[in-house]
Amino acid sequence: MGERSNHVYEFGDYRIATSDRRLRSSDGTPLALTPRVFDTLLYLVEHSGSLLEKEELMAAIWPDQIVEENNLSQNISTLRRALGEKPGTPRYIMTVPGRGYRFLAKVTTQPNETKLSRAASSEEVEPEDPSVSGTRTIAVLPFQPLVPAEQNPVLELGMADTLITKLSNSRGLIVRSLSSVRKYAAPDQDALSAGQQLGVQSVLEGTIQRFDDQVRVSARLMNVNDGTSLWSGTFDERLTDVFAVQDAISQKVAQALELQLSGKEKQRLTGGGTSNIEAYQLYLTGRYHWNKLTPSALRTSIDFFQQATEIDPDYALAFCGMAEAHRALAITSDVPSKETIPQAKAAARKALEIDDSLAEPRATLVFALIWFDWDWTGAEQEAKRAIDLNPNLAMAHVAYAHLLADMRRHDEAVATAARARRLDPVSLIVNAIEGSVLYFAGRDELARARLEKTLELDPNFWIAHLFLGKVFLESGNYEEAIEEFSRAKQFSHGNSEAISMLGYAWAVAGDSPKARAVLKELKSLAAQRYIPPNSFAVVHLGLGERDEAIAWLEKAYADRDVRLSFLNVDRKWASLRSDQRFVSLLKRLGFE
Repeated sequence: MGERSNHVYEFGDYRIATSDRRLRSSDGTPLALTPRVFDTLLYLVEHSGSLLEKEELMAAIWPDQIVEENNLSQNISTLRRALGEKPGTPRYIMTVPGRGYRFLAKVTTQPNETKLSRAASSEEVEPEDPSVSGTRTIAVLPFQPLVPAEQNPVLELGMADTLITKLSNSRGLIVRSLSSVRKYAAPDQDALSAGQQLGVQSVLEGTIQRFDDQVRVSARLMNVNDGTSLWSGTFDERLTDVFAVQDAISQKVAQALELQLSGKEKQRLTGGGTSNIEAYQLYLTGRYHWNKLTPSALRTSIDFFQQATEIDPDYALAFCGMAEAHRALAITSDVPSKETIPQAKAAARKALEIDDSLAEPRATLVFALIWFDWDWTGAEQEAKRAIDLNPNLAMAHVAYAHLLADMRRHDEAVATAARARRLDPVSLIVNAIEGSVLYFAGRDELARARLEKTLELDPNFWIAHLFLGKVFLESGNYEEAIEEFSRAKQFSHGNSEAISMLGYAWAVAGDSPKARAVLKELKSLAAQRYIPPNSFAVVHLGLGERDEAIAWLEKAYADRDVRLSFLNVDRKWASLRSDQRFVSLLKRLGFE
């Protein structure tokens, strides 16, 4: 929200110190607020007594984003809970129907002329923990077109993707993932600002342009702290020599950062991939579509990865991409596990057959072994091997955290998920998975805070809405749970788990007709496409129909429904733990 003077604001039973961005009660106890929620409160407090239109508030809190009005409503709802307001009796925040909000309390101010540092900005990520703070951090931003009118998004994003992969092979360097940096692809993106938001020490930016069979690449490495240039270079080569350009940039970055590389790390910095330019372009196109993570885009990506492997059967990264796309289809897109997980495993194992030093396909295998084979021992071995190969690969830690949570090893799971997030602090899926792990561990306040932080990064990320709804259910806050599940359904474009959780919430809230309407909706969808049996089981569970719920769980077992991996840990199933049929199912899944 910009730089502002340091103040202490006092109102009612609370005080805000803008220096440390904390809300405290009158006895000094700090109250946890995520940065966007804090910004909402601060803006209300600074304009106490004034009617603030919704549009004004949203522009102030999300100055560089287009968000929906329900994100503001969610922040206001969170604030009301934090301030102890009871429904219908506003003490601090009054809703002006159709207009906006007014802060009611009298506010006193104690000024201090020192300025807030940029580190206090709501856009900054939290500090690294001691386990990673000694390692250098870098972000490789999507390359820009040399001529704005001649954009080539596949090539521009692909150059960054390739360099991220190469640089990630160094144990002394933490590289932000492509999923974290891809939002910084705008032509007018300020590299230093992006680096600050990504919480890194250095940032690599560049331009790329293709002219027939020629390519021009310029790159610059900068120190995020002071903006100094650490290295820059320009390359004019034939397109077929783009691999040499990538190798050269990787080597220059390593030299500029004074990385101490082992012999194997030096080799991987300049090798790997393919030497076939056609296969490489197909791979880049596959990665471009994969990053959209929609069902149709995932299927499209698989087609391109497949074409790349047909041209170069030894292209390990293309097999990695194929494996991840098949895996993602199973959990996000209501695709039968038997149709996609075996293909994910086969592609991952082919990648390892070509190059067994890769960590990424092992992380994919962890998910596949959990979701499809219920092979907990094999999955743990793959997770540990992936982490050993690349300790800085966030998704390896995410996979391991998922396994640990499923096995009710909650302390280990929470620590592992936190490690993943510190390695890639603005990754949506990494943040959301940490929130889910905290929820499974029964640490609901921490889970809510992490999931709300995820939604600050992207208000439309449906997986965070899904788990936030589950957190609200545990506290009996049915209204907000239903709102979150509705958003999950909307933003996922009708994922069946989001639909089923909406039906479950209606059922436990006492509105059976709406829950049964959801069952009817699922049955109608099942006539058009595959709906996982687990989704039906969830709604019947909410309705208290134990026999029907267990019958559908048995169908899920026969289908190897990926969501059975959560059966041992998701708290909504607690009411079935005394049923011997449920106990038998847990044993067959390897839990008991």
